[in-house]
Amino acid sequence: MLNTVIIIGSLTRDIELQYTQDGAAIAKSTIATFYKHKTQDSKQKKEVCFLDFTMFGKIAEVANQHLRKGSKVLLEGRLILEQWKGTDGQNRSKHSLRVENMKMLIAQNSSTQGQEQNQGYGGSVPQSQGNYNQPQNGGYNNRPQQNQYQQYNQQPRQPQAQQPQHNISEIDIDEDEIPF
Repeated sequence: MLNTVIIIGSLTRDIELQYTQDGAAIAKSTIATFYKHKTQDSKQKKEVCFLDFTMFGKIAEVANQHLRKGSKVLLEGRLILEQWKGTDGQNRSKHSLRVENMKMLIAQNSSTQGQEQNQGYGGSVPQSQGNYNQPQNGGYNNRPQQNQYQQYNQQPRQPQAQQPQHNISEIDIDEDEIPF
């Protein structure tokens, strides 16, 4: 079965970064996105969707370093169902996103006339600590040229065959289509 979600939106809060006892990074936050449509009586309606997400490994550290509340971002990952027992003893559940790839959507200064600069970061969710492949374009602080992005990958250590990489093509979006 295919379970891939791609969502573009804005962070509703800063990234919360934690580390496991064995040093693996885990980042959590929430993304908000909206959909505008006309109702039957021709009024404009705006539906807002909030989705919690979790990132692991190097991608979590990069997100914590570069993203803040209000940052615009494209996330790709798997939809998961989290289940737990509430303090009242009732079973609770919610859907969230397990992020495997991230693309920061950073607005440049006015000299670029509203175009956006994209920086991509990605990796599979590691079963244990994954390997880090050094990017060809340099480190995190080197900005890519316009219409290019840096890709950071983590490969999980698994004895089975490698899963195919999902490349996200460049998306042309008007500033009005991005929420908030």
